[in-house]
Amino acid sequence: MDQRLVGRSGLSVSRVGLGTMTWARDTGAEEATAQLTAFVEAGGTLVDTADVYGGGDAELLIGRLMRDVVRRDDLVISTKAVLTADGGRDASRRHLIRALDASLSRLGLDDVDLWQLHAFDPDVPLEETLAAVDLAVSSGRTAYAGVCDYAGWQLAAAAVWQRSGESRAPIVCSQAEYSLLAREPEQELLPAAGHVGAGFLAWSPLGRGVLTGKYRTGIPADSRAATPHFAEFVTPYLDDRCRRIVESVATAADGLGVSPLAVALSWVRDRPGVSSAVVGARTHAQLLGVLQAEKLTLPWEIREALDDVSDS
Repeated sequence: MDQRLVGRSGLSVSRVGLGTMTWARDTGAEEATAQLTAFVEAGGTLVDTADVYGGGDAELLIGRLMRDVVRRDDLVISTKAVLTADGGRDASRRHLIRALDASLSRLGLDDVDLWQLHAFDPDVPLEETLAAVDLAVSSGRTAYAGVCDYAGWQLAAAAVWQRSGESRAPIVCSQAEYSLLAREPEQELLPAAGHVGAGFLAWSPLGRGVLTGKYRTGIPADSRAATPHFAEFVTPYLDDRCRRIVESVATAADGLGVSPLAVALSWVRDRPGVSSAVVGARTHAQLLGVLQAEKLTLPWEIREALDDVSDS
């Protein structure tokens, strides 16, 4: 799998990343072991997690797998902080440093490769939040810092503030949802990232699973949309607009002799500014489909056709 530099930093990540939001909840230890093994064997490096995934248990599971299954040096470990267990946000220096130390303890590491602010907190001065980022980098707890689910102006404000001081840690990346069903980052966030030299990590590049075509004839009993904790996450993408896009992806896939998953993933992965497309497979079989599809490069005619239908 090809590796890409993240923005203008020296951090290199696989162009498809492994998301772990379902780990230790919907994805058990056996499935996670099979996923991580297959991902590393395929040349994948970026493993994306967060302190709130599985209530912290996702990080514990990753830590165990790094001890027993894969080599730490083969991975780029990225975790996040800001969100709280009760669904709130806390970007205070106190909370962030405690959260990072707790993540390191669960992962069994002295440092992570990338630490991301998981959300913007309007109740805490941005300068205080970024001071915690500086401490995390200067103390060796993380090599790089980024943000997640920031608006374009929020990313720009954070990146410019960090660049205004010689001892401040740069913001090297921004992460947000991006797919044929969710093209909002193109309006402000991707241009802002390009302007400040930040890379872009696209989460849910398969449109929360909808672009795989699994919901074309209904909601499968074993799908995320059939679970109480993910139903509200998926159902917004089951409307008429999304159905038209899904059918266009399926038509393109039929013409190329590949899966709809491959078409949707390739479209996001090769968009300008994207460093990595982070796919959160629930099962080993789903991840194998992602890894098999990773090699596809879409012809420009199909890319343009999908651009048109998804931008309408």
